[in-house]
Formats: sequence, C-alpha cells, structure tokens
Amino acid sequence: MEAANKVDMPVADTEARVKKQSAFWKTLKRYRALFIMIIPGMLYLIINNYLPMFGVIIAFKDINYAKGILGSDWLGFKNFEYLFKTSDAWIITRNTILYNGSFIFINTVLAIAVAILLNEVRIKLLSRFYQSIILLPFLISMVIVGYLGLSMMSVESGFLNKQILPMLGIDPISWYSEPKYWPYILTFVNIWKNVGYLCIIFLASIIGIDHEYYEAATIDGASKWQQIRSITVPLIMPTITIMTLLAIGRIFYSDFGLFFQVPLNSGPLQPVTDVIDTYVYRGLMTLGDIGMSSAAGLYQSLVGFVLVLVANYIVSRKNRDQALF
Repeated sequence: MEAANKVDMPVADTEARVKKQSAFWKTLKRYRALFIMIIPGMLYLIINNYLPMFGVIIAFKDINYAKGILGSDWLGFKNFEYLFKTSDAWIITRNTILYNGSFIFINTVLAIAVAILLNEVRIKLLSRFYQSIILLPFLISMVIVGYLGLSMMSVESGFLNKQILPMLGIDPISWYSEPKYWPYILTFVNIWKNVGYLCIIFLASIIGIDHEYYEAATIDGASKWQQIRSITVPLIMPTITIMTLLAIGRIFYSDFGLFFQVPLNSGPLQPVTDVIDTYVYRGLMTLGDIGMSSAAGLYQSLVGFVLVLVANYIVSRKNRDQALF
C-alpha cells in the first residue's frame, strides 16, 4: 500500500502541474490583447526606470572616463564622506527636512480646504474656471517663477519696494541679501505653486463620495462643518494617506528650482536656502565630481525608501486598508 501511494503522489503532482500550465496558457490566450497592450508600458518602465539603476555603482567609484564605469577604480564609501564630513552637512540636512516637512503639512491642509470649497461651487462653468486658475501655477516653469519673484523683490524696480512698502511707510528692503525673510518667501511660493495640483486630486476623491451620506446628515441636522469632519475627511483619508506617504518618500529631495532659481543663487541667502540638491549641484559644478553627486542621489533614495517603509508600517498598524502596500 505504501509503495502504491508513493507511486501515486508523483503522478498527482504531475497532473496538477499540467493543469496549472494549461490554465495559464488558456488565460494568456483569452487575454492576449490586454497583454499585448501592456508590452509598450513594460518596455518603457524597464528602459526608463530599471536600466539606469546600473549607474548606482558610480557612487562607489572614482570615475575615469578613459577607463569607463566598470574599469574605474573602486572607492567604497569615500564618495559619501563629502556629504557627512563637510561642515555644512547639518545645515543642508536640517533645511531639507524642515522645509519639506512643513510643505507636506501645510500643502495637504490647504489643498483639502480648497478642494472642499471647490466642491461647494454648483455652477459647473465657474467650478471648471476655478480649477483651471488654481492649477495654472503648477504648470509654470520655476525659471519663470524666479523672474516673477525678481520683478516683485528687485531693490531698484521691484513692485514691493516701489509700490507696496512706500504705502506702508517702510523703507525698501534688499530682499536678496536678507536671509530672515526667505523661509516665509519659499514657503509661500511652494504653496502657491503646488496646492492646486494636490487640490485637484483631493477634489476628485470628494466628487466620488455618494451624496446620500450628505443627504442623510442634512436630514439629521448636521451642519456643514460636521459633514466635513464626519463624512468628507474620513472618506478621502485613503487618498490623503497615499499622497502623504509618497511625499514622505521624497522628503530628502527638494524642488531644485524653488531653492536655486527663486533666490537666484544668492550667496547671503545660502544658510536658509541651501538644501542637499543645491549643495550637491554647486559641488558638482565646482569639483566636477560625478561620483560624489551619485552618492548623494543614492543616499537620498535609500533614506526616502526607508521612510516610506516606516511610515507605511505605522499606517498599516492603525488601518490596513489605508496603507500603500
């Protein structure tokens, strides 16, 4: 009996394997049109996102263009020492985290508030107009934003110094030489430019909420504020969580245009406007060390990856359905 069972088990495994293969080929044949449509996207993903990952080894090498990437000398972690041993390491790390942390919080709160207000506009033409206006700054290049800022804050001909400050009885300010104003200026510019994009995402989630919830709440005598607090915000919380997690993943990255173009690379402003990206850019332009720049990029990516994992883990412990993965 035992010998017969031993013979039957491989036969059963073989039959099961054959059935799985048959089911796979049937599924492939049935949905072949969909699989063919996936191929261009997969090729783009591989070529654009995965093949460049080979360049990670540049962060650990002393690049010699004559020898090529693989033939260059191996340095280990020496390229990372540029970031961690410099006297400015604490300043640029502090600026990067504090700016991006405040941007995440302020932009999310304001975008939710604006999305709720836009959802209350019942005239479709006006609603579309407001959505277009609020999204427009997001589409403007940071180079243009930098020159718009210059037209506002120029010492000689800026709108603020020539029109606004004289009306208030305040002497002209040399904006590009006064670091104390720039945390507020950069925060304002970031809000003006990015709130519209987040607002549209949250608005799409709000529009998808079933109106029966609001009708029932109105019948029960709930005010608008109570409806927002008890219906709108909880139901769009998955979208808020996902957007926040994605932003946390890039907390060690900065908007290069915001911190370089808007302050016009002014030297006196660097203590409050210098972040990892601008610091590495200046180091690359001065030293021409591509290995150091690659090390900084890898450092930012790894830290962002770890932060996403940690934040997602915390979210999943509280509510598994709202986690990113």
